[in-house]
Amino acid sequence: MSEYGNSVFTRSLTVLIIFLLLSIISSPAVVAQSEWQEDGWLKTSLAQERLDNGDEFGCYGIEGLSWNADPGAVALECREYIEQRVTANRWGESPISTFTPDSLTQTQHQIIMENGFRIHGDNTGLEDTVWHSANDTPTDMLDWFNLGRRGGSLEQIIGSKQQVKDAVEEGGLVNLYWIGRVNDATIRHDKDIELYISDEADAWLTTWGQAWSYWSASKCYQFDHSMTQIGQDYILSFESLITEQCVGLNQDRWNVPLTWAIDIEDSNILSIKDSNGEMNNISQIRHTKEGYSHDVNQYLHLSVVNGNRVNITLDGSDYEIVEMTNFWNNHSAAITIAAHETTDLFKWSKRFVDQDDLVFTWLVIPRPAETQSPWMAYVALTVGAGVTLTMLLVLKSEGIGPLAKKKRYSEGMLEGE
Repeated sequence: MSEYGNSVFTRSLTVLIIFLLLSIISSPAVVAQSEWQEDGWLKTSLAQERLDNGDEFGCYGIEGLSWNADPGAVALECREYIEQRVTANRWGESPISTFTPDSLTQTQHQIIMENGFRIHGDNTGLEDTVWHSANDTPTDMLDWFNLGRRGGSLEQIIGSKQQVKDAVEEGGLVNLYWIGRVNDATIRHDKDIELYISDEADAWLTTWGQAWSYWSASKCYQFDHSMTQIGQDYILSFESLITEQCVGLNQDRWNVPLTWAIDIEDSNILSIKDSNGEMNNISQIRHTKEGYSHDVNQYLHLSVVNGNRVNITLDGSDYEIVEMTNFWNNHSAAITIAAHETTDLFKWSKRFVDQDDLVFTWLVIPRPAETQSPWMAYVALTVGAGVTLTMLLVLKSEGIGPLAKKKRYSEGMLEGE
């Protein structure tokens, strides 16, 4: 090989060796590990089944990040963690609910809100509160920075059917607490509470995000209505409008069905249709959906999302749009179940596979990364350095590489003369 060719080869080999050495040294698998591992169940049909049931996915936190030290970073990464894996709810794609500890300031809560999380719970210690009692109804958006806990826990022994029942009968938002597992220990839920909610409770079974979205709509809404006579019948056309003003005020609000009380006086209902055809009678339904309910001598209650026009055919022409009800489908109480620290959706939810009445707000957090002995990184570095040194010594014995002795050009020139 010529001197030029040998020089080029040597330089190329040296660069390659240095690259390999740097790759070993800088490899994240060697010198740094991720603080957490994702919950793969969030990307599967199991998560979709929970969404179909009406459940919500919200934030609990991120391993390795502190709410107190940098609430904005936690909120941003937790939001991305959810959005990259699962839809937050059937009525809204982006998450708007999060756990926060009781040690944050109002300013820190404001930072979390600016990252899209409108509901902070469930006992955050701030002065302004919402739903800490039946009469503690929200008056301002900031009230939702301190969502209360009512009705106790879904956990066995800790929870009480009577406590839940009393809270439901008092009215308002009943927000239960539950954690499915602690380390490897399964936390049993109270069967009596489960059966009461699924079989007896006269309440809207909902989530944090749905409850807030319904309430926030009451702060800004517009609707359109008109009556048209066709033959002997009368068609009342109604639509809760999507307006730029209201969207701008509550950009994060999900478009959940809103329930409107309509006085049709003595008229009989002949049909109720929207763009999809006949609407369902939801008188006995407790999960959020569109439809109507009507009892004789009471108002017609129409539950419809903004932007969906409904035509109600009557045999009379008198009517009045009375109000938007306090809760969906005119319920006087609503029940949410906040599943705290959900690191594994399968393990947390598997006991409720055959239970389609209970609705959960899953507050998710990635599980901690599997621990690895700290000396493993040094072993990897030692092995890498050893392999590299061995390669250099082998190359030296062949007379090439950065450790080989270089011929002096003066000697070469004398020999060539």
